[in-house]
Amino acid sequence: MTLLIILACVFGAVALMVILGERFGSPIDEKQQSKYGKILVILVFISLTAGLIKAMF
Repeated sequence: MTLLIILACVFGAVALMVILGERFGSPIDEKQQSKYGKILVILVFISLTAGLIKAMF
């Protein structure tokens, strides 16, 4: 029963984010999108490296 409550809360939060994102979000241009893409690759690499180091020790 607890799992169903947690899943319902997660579903409600995601639905709320989608609704608010569609209503108040604005599209970004290609320059800004490429900048965020470069930053995202760096952050993923750092998090994978940190996870690997944490798993080793």
